[in-house]
Amino acid sequence: MDIRDRVCVVTGGASGIGAALAERFIDERATAVVIADLHADRTMEAAERIGATGITCDVTDEVQVAGLVEAVESEHGPIDLFCSNAGFSIDGGVEVNDDGWLQLWNLHVMAHLYAARAVIPSMKAAGGGYLLQTVSAAGLLSSLTSLPYTVTKHASLAFAEWLAITHREHNIKVSALCPLVVDTPLTDRFELDKSAGAIVTTDQVADAVVAGLAEETFLILPHPEVADFVRRKGEDEDRWLEGMSRWWTSVTGDPKRLSG
Repeated sequence: MDIRDRVCVVTGGASGIGAALAERFIDERATAVVIADLHADRTMEAAERIGATGITCDVTDEVQVAGLVEAVESEHGPIDLFCSNAGFSIDGGVEVNDDGWLQLWNLHVMAHLYAARAVIPSMKAAGGGYLLQTVSAAGLLSSLTSLPYTVTKHASLAFAEWLAITHREHNIKVSALCPLVVDTPLTDRFELDKSAGAIVTTDQVADAVVAGLAEETFLILPHPEVADFVRRKGEDEDRWLEGMSRWWTSVTGDPKRLSG
């Protein structure tokens, strides 16, 4: 997909990766760029700064997501590219309480479902469209800092794969954005994971996204080394698990410790 002359929506678009994507889509001469985020003031400020449209939306609320899609389609016509990008993390392992697990499940899985439910019918009617889902390398590998983040990101990747398989016949393309560590406010929550590879900027992620969309690649990897990590995992998962355990012990000094 070429971004030029497209109608694009980016959730979690007021900061971090979402803000970089929205700004890059403006630079690529999209017809319209709409950023959706939870806090009204921050959303409108970010939209005004780059010349986008801002809409306040809690993506874990299906009614609000449907309203977002309806508002964009009413103002700009069918959505060509919907980027489900909002995300968060909570440090910890099995001790994280149910509310924390549900928060990440709703944000990393249900929000993607709500977006797909809302936008796929009009994409099918228009003859096609594109769904970009920010997943994380944690969905392919693991983030040892956060068990609920890892589990919900794996589910997010599975959802993206299912959509890519079942909606290809409708000319609806799907990409999963899977960076390792990105220089955003969320980075500090992955202190231990920083040693796994280089930290890229949000602009570098946006570059990878534009290139990946142009090639219509399912996995968009701003860190190319992630492909090698995944290959090694697939070749011998027992060896991969052993290596990850050794690394975990080396960086924490205590294999039972789950937070940075």
